[in-house]
Amino acid sequence: MQAEEMWRDFLATSGLQEVPYTAWAFGASPDQLADLVLRGEKTATSSAYELYGLTGEPLPQAGEYSVILDGSGQAVCVTETLEVFTLPFRDVPASHAFQEGEGDKSLDYWREVHTAFFRACLEKAGLSFSETTPVLCETFRVVYPLPNP
Repeated sequence: MQAEEMWRDFLATSGLQEVPYTAWAFGASPDQLADLVLRGEKTATSSAYELYGLTGEPLPQAGEYSVILDGSGQAVCVTETLEVFTLPFRDVPASHAFQEGEGDKSLDYWREVHTAFFRACLEKAGLSFSETTPVLCETFRVVYPLPNP
């Protein structure tokens, strides 16, 4: 299903009027991470804050909607952003790492994986990574399709 079609289905069932949304896939392992979102294991994500300034992409905001895509660009679900905050990499809390739902959900695992990911993304943009690199953290919830009770 294409993002536009899922968005129309969501609007038809939600009672919302037309509101803006973005459609995107997770940067690393989009299929695996989208599956974690669908299963309710992943309710947060993070990104390198400095990259937003370089790309001109607007910062996510609480209350925004996203259509999450898989690796082939197919719509998987609609999420609503609940909270957005920025911290130095070293200060990202274990609770956020757990909400990201990856690996064993530990802060150690999160730091290992995200150090490699952020370092590669930042170096590609001509920037460097350190423990003080600002990280944009988001929490979200799936709003469509709703999970079966």
